[in-house]
Amino acid sequence: MDFTESYDDQCSAVGIAARAGNVDLLKKLMRKRHSLDVPDNRGWMPIHEAAAHRSSECLKILIRSAPSKEYIHTKTFVGMTPLHLAAYYGSSEGVRILLEAGARPNEITTDETTTLFLAVQSGKADIVKVLIEYGANVEGHHTWSGWNSLHQASLKGHTEIMQILLEAGASKECEDDYGITPLFIAAQYGKLECLRLLISFGANVNCQAKDKATPLLIAAQEGHTECVELLLASGADANLYCNEDNWQLPIHAAAEMGHKKILELLIPVTDRICDKGKGKVSPVYSAVYGCKKECLEMLLTEGYSPDAQECLKFNCPSPLCMVFRRGFFDFVDIFLKYGVTLLDSNLIYCLPCGKFSLFRRFLKLGCPLPSGGQLLTFIYCSPSAHKEYKEWLPYLLLVGFNPVNLMERVWIFSMSVDALNFALEFTDWKRLPPVVQQDLLDYGQKKTWAPKSFIPPLSHLCRLGIRSLLGSERLRSDRFIQRLPLPACLQDYLLYLDVLRASGVPEAEAFLRQRAQGDPLSSDSSDDE
Repeated sequence: MDFTESYDDQCSAVGIAARAGNVDLLKKLMRKRHSLDVPDNRGWMPIHEAAAHRSSECLKILIRSAPSKEYIHTKTFVGMTPLHLAAYYGSSEGVRILLEAGARPNEITTDETTTLFLAVQSGKADIVKVLIEYGANVEGHHTWSGWNSLHQASLKGHTEIMQILLEAGASKECEDDYGITPLFIAAQYGKLECLRLLISFGANVNCQAKDKATPLLIAAQEGHTECVELLLASGADANLYCNEDNWQLPIHAAAEMGHKKILELLIPVTDRICDKGKGKVSPVYSAVYGCKKECLEMLLTEGYSPDAQECLKFNCPSPLCMVFRRGFFDFVDIFLKYGVTLLDSNLIYCLPCGKFSLFRRFLKLGCPLPSGGQLLTFIYCSPSAHKEYKEWLPYLLLVGFNPVNLMERVWIFSMSVDALNFALEFTDWKRLPPVVQQDLLDYGQKKTWAPKSFIPPLSHLCRLGIRSLLGSERLRSDRFIQRLPLPACLQDYLLYLDVLRASGVPEAEAFLRQRAQGDPLSSDSSDDE
């Protein structure tokens, strides 16, 4: 049964007359002794129809001719009395008629909604006044969700009604089931004048819902700049943590949602402990998470660190890690601009997502080579890019990374024959650790590949020795080898140009030539689009 939609064939003739406000027809039907208490499919009787459709004269007649004392209090199938309906549909005259006839102002519907709440919802200040005059309770819950009429007035922006309720004794700090106050509602929905009124009555601007959210947080999140300004001017604390995990502040919400003006207001009043403090979360993470470039730049310009502390909330060791996880690769330039410290983990991020130009760029900018705890991670991640090894492996080896560090069994068996041969060109393959030699023999049995068995030429060993003496820092230099007092052919040999050409890696040769000419390294962003 549908208790909201009226079926005309279920409505009595008296009900239809009352709905239409047809006084003559109503009197005629009553003279013929038609019943006044026949409900339709919603449980509506003629008195409900008259109340809901502002049929005041019909309503008076029905009250005078009521078949019982309870007729005026009769409820529909959803628990609405004639007074509820008159208030809901904004019938000021109907409400007064019913109250004068003895209607009870504090009856509730099946969902625990009061008449006062329905009057507020209709936006009728005169109805609110008359209900209070006849004893409507302004305190307590007025709906099943715990909302008070003051909550509803704040939501709807009815400042006149709010003034009436507050002067009648409504609690400015009333809370719903989630601990939300009317002031919180005003801040959430940007009802500036309602917010101003509640503050003038002394409402707490630092109230917190059960999840610890504050009005300042919700206003910052929703982008209500004027509300944020008013709250801050009225003493709102920008440093109240706003959830159970004790990490989020209003500044995080503004940064994540991209509200620049609000962020500008919050930066000067937010304690910088959130930037680097242990267990805290920098708003830099929030700006990255929300993909808000301008907010990120604003934070970094104001001194927030691009090297923010590890974020357990997002399981990210650094903001740059989040950049890769979220796929916002154009943020990298912003972090580099503001001096982010490159870590060996940054190289690892590049490979699974195929960002090889960033890999090369990080190497050029001095990113540490994988070592320690990150080395094993690199070993397990790099096979994901084994087909594109020419895009990253030559550049890693050219800056002095020892390929023996990669020679774990899982890495060897994940790489192609060509990639493995290329890596071995940067080693003394006759002096590999026994376990590596055994893994290579096992690899050779499964692949059409034979390990190098001949003795490395002296020139190769000399090249390895010289590069080892130079070290990674010098090998990264644009023109260090070209400045050595050696013939050009030997310089080329130290730069592995013979191997690069034989392996079909012309891009790496061009890379070296470009550096030799002293040109700045191109960002080569074609594969980052």
